[in-house]
Amino acid sequence: MGTPSRGGVIIAATLTLAAALVLGIAAMWSSRATGPIVLGFLSLLAVIGVFFLFGTAAGLIRLNVEDERADLSERATEGLDLGFLVTDAAGRTLKANRAFRRIVGEHPSGEPRAIEDAFAGEPEAGQCLFRLLRAVERGEARQEEFRIRGQDGRSRTSRWLRVTVRPIPAALGGGESQPRTLWQVADITQEHARVAETLRSFETRLAYYDGLPLGVLELAPDGRVTEINGTLAVWLGREAPADPAHDVRLDDLFAQGAEAAIRTALAVTEGQWTRVETELSRGAGVFIPVEIIAVPPANPALNAAVQILVLHRRTRASADSGPLRKNGELARFLNAAPFGMATIAGDGRVLNANATFGQLFRDRDTGSIATTADIVARIADSDARASLKRAAENVLKGRAAGEPVEVTLGAEGEFTRRLFFSPVPSGDGEAAAVIYVIDATEQKALEIKYAQSTKMEAVGKLAGGIAHDFNNVLTAIIGFSDLLLQTHRPTDAAYKDIMNIKQNANRAAGMVRQLLAFSRRQTLMPEVLELGDVISDTSTALLRKLIGETVQLETRHGRDLWLIKADRTQLDQVLLNLAVNAKDAMPNGGRLIISTRNVTEGEARNMRQQGMVPGEYVELAVTDTGHGMTPEIMAKIFEPFFSTKEVGKGTGLGLSTVYGIVKQTGGFIFPESAPGQGTTFRIYLPRYVQTAADKAAEQRPAKKEKARDLTGSGRVLLVEDEDSVRSFAIRALKRQGYDVIEATSGAEGLEKFEEVGGQIDLIVSDVVMPEMDGPTMLNELRKQRPDIKIIFMSGYPDDAFKRNLNPGESFAFLAKPFTLPQLAAKVKEELER
Repeated sequence: MGTPSRGGVIIAATLTLAAALVLGIAAMWSSRATGPIVLGFLSLLAVIGVFFLFGTAAGLIRLNVEDERADLSERATEGLDLGFLVTDAAGRTLKANRAFRRIVGEHPSGEPRAIEDAFAGEPEAGQCLFRLLRAVERGEARQEEFRIRGQDGRSRTSRWLRVTVRPIPAALGGGESQPRTLWQVADITQEHARVAETLRSFETRLAYYDGLPLGVLELAPDGRVTEINGTLAVWLGREAPADPAHDVRLDDLFAQGAEAAIRTALAVTEGQWTRVETELSRGAGVFIPVEIIAVPPANPALNAAVQILVLHRRTRASADSGPLRKNGELARFLNAAPFGMATIAGDGRVLNANATFGQLFRDRDTGSIATTADIVARIADSDARASLKRAAENVLKGRAAGEPVEVTLGAEGEFTRRLFFSPVPSGDGEAAAVIYVIDATEQKALEIKYAQSTKMEAVGKLAGGIAHDFNNVLTAIIGFSDLLLQTHRPTDAAYKDIMNIKQNANRAAGMVRQLLAFSRRQTLMPEVLELGDVISDTSTALLRKLIGETVQLETRHGRDLWLIKADRTQLDQVLLNLAVNAKDAMPNGGRLIISTRNVTEGEARNMRQQGMVPGEYVELAVTDTGHGMTPEIMAKIFEPFFSTKEVGKGTGLGLSTVYGIVKQTGGFIFPESAPGQGTTFRIYLPRYVQTAADKAAEQRPAKKEKARDLTGSGRVLLVEDEDSVRSFAIRALKRQGYDVIEATSGAEGLEKFEEVGGQIDLIVSDVVMPEMDGPTMLNELRKQRPDIKIIFMSGYPDDAFKRNLNPGESFAFLAKPFTLPQLAAKVKEELER
């Protein structure tokens, strides 16, 4: 029995004395009527108290629960094999269990030894004990393992101990305010012995593998080579059979494609042992023919390593040696082929396949390419699936192969494969047909890009031709409107009508400029720009007003942006057009994000599949959070007059203009979009390295424009085949005071020049004319007057006809359509030059 708790004894004694006291008092004042009842009740209380007193003294009754728990904890601690020691802040021992005394030892007095004394003189324990005591000072937990030596009878033994220290907070230290420290000591000698035995067994096994006359390696599921034996290390020319580095793969040790060949063979044989012919690489272009036996894991679901045995095949020169001496050498060539090959049986089973075939068709999830049905099942397009199935059935029946079958694979059809079938003549072998497959993904992408580019080029030529003819018509309309406005006052009734004609003509001229921009035949005035500054100016002045209050505008500029060379006005047009489209895509509001960054040549090289030319670029990305576009719409967004907006809400020339401006600047534009996920347009403009002339032009102060007198004098030869344009230009120049001689073609212009004996001050000529164009006429005039001045008028940019002029030729240019003041100003500017 246990010792009675002090609290229980006190309660029992108190209860007994109280009952006896009450019994005495009641005996004195009890009446005759009630006396026996009260005395009987109080006597019962006294008996209960005496029984409680004896029960508590005997340990049968306990009222102190905390004492009971403490007693149970103490008894449990004493029964553990793990040693426990509790010390106070000064390091004095407060409590130690039996296991601690057994492991660490005791003083002759019977007290447990202190930690410092227990391990004194043990060289391996000194440093560990120092770190443990430092952890106690810092109030941290720490664990150390070390070996100690001690006397065990007549033999000297050594033991391994694991010592752990951790603080006991004051709140858990028995209600006292001083913190405590708990030490735990475990004897792990047997555990170390088991580990040592395991290592010795492992070393013995490794020594066995190292002594084998064949190479052994282990291939992890992620493709890393984790183990090689000594024999293979010698074949590889390594100094020691140590584990390869973590980034060594099978293709680093063998011929290229060895890993793919092994995984393909395992997939075809459904996880059975398989043999693959390849070559071992010793570096410096030295290869050794070997045969690989791949042993898959017993349970493929565990995703364990593949064991690989390497057999050294020594070649012998013989009389029948040829380019393909053995079947093994042929197998190595086929595995290294850049196209896929596989033989199939009459029932559609894949018998053999090379590494490339496995890479092109192996299912990444299951690793299976067991039958042609597996291949057919992975094709999403029903027509392609039916064509492939029909071709496979025909070739298995021995029929002649037809046209190759092109199929697409992947979740979004991002991979294209082109398959060729060939029947195998009947023989002893099991193979009935051969499948050849090439990866046509990149070729297909280039075909689509080329078709799109050709279509855009054709549409661009058509748009440019139409724009050129329209410019002649608009030049006449705008010009004659200017002549009429000079003869009418603003108060006249016809003045407003004339202004409406001119304004609509200018609007039409804007659409023509967009067509020329799309066809890349507009006149550009490039200048050196910092893209971040352009965006900041445009977003502040125009974009915030254009997109409205419901769309949040964000700009994110990359650091140290490179310079570009582009037309500032056209670049603003690109931003405005993209912003308008983004706003229309977010009718309920959203975010418009404009960001810039530098793109290195390496990044551009990785985008060659999209048509990028390697080089350094500055990226302009315009992103919206709108409703996005489907692939069908994205294929047409750059075509002129294509629009998804309602009638009257767009001309369909916005994105085509953006496309033309970017292309004419030498850049690239790629859209990214998906329904419900917004749209991003990424524009890449070539980096421009600033020259000394550019820096000098920046430092030159800009000239202030002054109101000019556009009248002048001199003889002007006007050469223009369009009657309306020529008539307007003659009247306009004569009104400014010039003597004008007209001609309808380049040949007639030469005749007029000779008639006046070359006494011409300036020539104003169209570029494209019948019989003789403007550049050819100028070349002939230079022979007579090398210093003659000329202004070319055209709806095409000036660089479109420079190739027809002599190198270094000097000329002025006036883009159609032009107004009367623009013509007069250009003529006077050239005469004064």
